Parts: sequence; structure tokens; C-alpha cells
Amino acid sequence: MSTAATVAGPKRGWRNAGTWIGAIIVGAAAFCALFAPLLVPHDPFAQDLGKRLLVPFWMEGTDPQHLLGTDQLGRDYLARLIYGCRISMTIGVTVSIVSGLIGITMGILGGFMGGRVDDAVLFAITTRLSLPVVLVALAVVGLLGSSMTLLVLTLGLLLWDRFAVVARSTTMQVRNLDFVSAAWCAGCSRFRILTREVLPNIASHLVVVATLEIALAILLEAALSFLGLGVPPPLPSWGLMISEAKDYMFFSPWVIMIPGVALFVLVLGINLLGDGLRDAFGTRER
Repeated sequence: MSTAATVAGPKRGWRNAGTWIGAIIVGAAAFCALFAPLLVPHDPFAQDLGKRLLVPFWMEGTDPQHLLGTDQLGRDYLARLIYGCRISMTIGVTVSIVSGLIGITMGILGGFMGGRVDDAVLFAITTRLSLPVVLVALAVVGLLGSSMTLLVLTLGLLLWDRFAVVARSTTMQVRNLDFVSAAWCAGCSRFRILTREVLPNIASHLVVVATLEIALAILLEAALSFLGLGVPPPLPSWGLMISEAKDYMFFSPWVIMIPGVALFVLVLGINLLGDGLRDAFGTRER
């Protein structure tokens, strides 16, 4: 008779070049977000109509004071790009925290308690999955107005389902293990068991989900800002920069290319890092 045991898989994640590329990209973005005021060469909100649409450094006629050129209002594009990174990272991390608190709490309670509690959690997850995120976010922001706080709360209340599904399934796997039974026998409270025994043992799975949610939140924020219902101007959101540049894309294509490439690289880096963490924290049966 064979028995199946779950053991830690080989840590392939950090041996993969893609994981390191993702970590470097995310680390650089986090550095820019934290130290944006020290890195920007100019005020990202200062306008100079005499220097409209200056070309970046790789094109002829560039201005050495503006490495990435200027936008249609003469604002330094490098400064706005760095501050846009700060806004994107702030929204991505904050939305992931808000949705994580909601989803992890519901998932752990449903997976551990079972019965009617689990039925209620499953009903809430099913209801959430039936709601189109983009349309609901557009409706809420369109009715209540665009602001960064409202955007974070709206996305946070709409993106918790993946946390809940993963937390519930992993909690159901560990709730009957020996260390949980030992905690019951030692007289530990349910709250202590959930926070000290269950949560630390499912945290590795939730970290992977968090990376995916950060990337999704950044993309949704950019999409809403592109439609004019995200971060309000003149804040330098990458989606808003793309939206403002669409009228000049045929004459000055770099104004839409720079924030578009930055958004692509950041989301790619987060996904590469998430894939690496999934491999590093993964488990296999032997």
C-alpha cells in the first residue's frame, strides 16, 4: 500500500532567469515609487508651453534637460513617468491589501468552519464572480466621481474572490492536520488557531495570489484612467498619460509609446516574479 505525502518541491523559482528579471523590474519600480521626489529632475506638474512635445534623447533635436522629452503641455515626461510609477505601485499594493483582508478572512472562515459558514462564503464568491469588474468599476466611479481613494476602495471590494478561493481551499487541506489537532488539545482558542497555525501555513500560496492581484489592479487602474474615470488629472497616471497622448500618436508616437512600454514592463515583471514565487513555494506529491 502506498501513501501520499506532500513535501516541499524543489526551489526552481530563484534558479530561473525570469524570476530574477521580474524581481529586478519590481525592485526598480518600488525604488522609484519610494524615492520619486528625489529622482525626478523637474516638477511633474509644471507646464511650459514653449517646450511642448520635445523629443526624447534617442531622437534628433532633443533637449538635454528633458531626457524623455515633454508632453503636449510642456511637462517633463521623465518626471511624470516616475510619479506615474509611484501611483501605479501605490494603487496595486493598496488594492491587494484591501482585497486580501476581505478574501483571506472569508476564505479561512469558510474553509475552517464548514457548514453554513462555508455555504455563505461560496454564495458570496459566486455572486462576486457574476459581476463584471470593469463595468461595475465604471458605474461606481462614474456615479460618485473619480478619486484615488474611491478607485482603491472600488477595486479592493471587487478583487477579493481569488484570495477567498485560494484561502478556502488551502485551509480545508490543513485544518485536519496534526498540528491543528494538537492546538485544539492544548486548549487554544479558534482565533489563535486560525492566526497562529492555519494562516502561516497557507501564506505562501497567498503571496503568489497577491502578485497577480497587484498586476491586475495596475491594469484596471490604467484602463479606467484611460477612459477618464480613474486617477483624476493632473496626477501623472500611466493610463491617463496614454489617454492624453492618443491625439498625438501619429505625429509624436513616443508620447504614447513611453507610458505604454512602462506599463507593459511593470506588469510583465510582476507576473514573472509571481511565477517564480509559485515555483519556489510550490508543493508536489511524492
